[in-house]
Amino acid sequence: MFETVKYETRNGVAWLTLNRPDKLNAFTKQLNKELEKALKEASRDSDVRSIVITGAGRAFCSGQDLADVDDQMDHGDVLRNHYNPMMKALSKCEKPVIAAVNGVAAGAGFSLALACDFRIASEKASFLQAFIHVGLVPDSGNLYFLPRLIGHAKALELAVLGEKILADEARNLGLVTKVTTVDTFLEEVGQFAERLANMPTKAIGLIKKNLHASWDVSYDEFLELDAQGQRIAGLTADHAEGVQAFLEKRKPQFKGV
Repeated sequence: MFETVKYETRNGVAWLTLNRPDKLNAFTKQLNKELEKALKEASRDSDVRSIVITGAGRAFCSGQDLADVDDQMDHGDVLRNHYNPMMKALSKCEKPVIAAVNGVAAGAGFSLALACDFRIASEKASFLQAFIHVGLVPDSGNLYFLPRLIGHAKALELAVLGEKILADEARNLGLVTKVTTVDTFLEEVGQFAERLANMPTKAIGLIKKNLHASWDVSYDEFLELDAQGQRIAGLTADHAEGVQAFLEKRKPQFKGV
């Protein structure tokens, strides 16, 4: 189906692996487009309840492949035509998305990890705002998500100084959900992803939607979003199952509907 992305599904989880290991999974126009298509495919597939994005080899994603950059390039058009559609496909996904950061996440690779709902990092992972080192500005939504995660002052520091953040520091900053050993990385990512896949998927999508909206609307408007979202959630089969399981004192069996 794809050349630069490996797409696999198992146990309700879609695994999207950036597959240019010899180039540290650096982005090309083809990889941008294929990841966009893979995200849309996973979003549409009713059997997929959670999504993992990771990298083949020793890197998560090193950002833009600089071999594709030339002096005549309009960087704004590159973002509009190739990166933004990919990032929008990720932001529109109502299913939980995990960045499984196995190695370096630099430049737009860092942006990709930030845009996911959860970040699980190997102890070998690192994060780098590489843009400043080539005279550019963090892009692909980077400066949208970063201050929301770690605050304005620290986001400015990372963006301007461009210093590498190792896994333990990333955890302390609140950038990652969890840090694992190299040996247990894939196992722990899989367990976390399958845990999410067995949760009420529609409710998770509504949580994501309302959290994003909370930054842009008034409190009164947000209370109305609460009411609308709760009405939708209250009509799902998963809500009925959750109530029934509570009454019967058993573990609920959610189906994502």
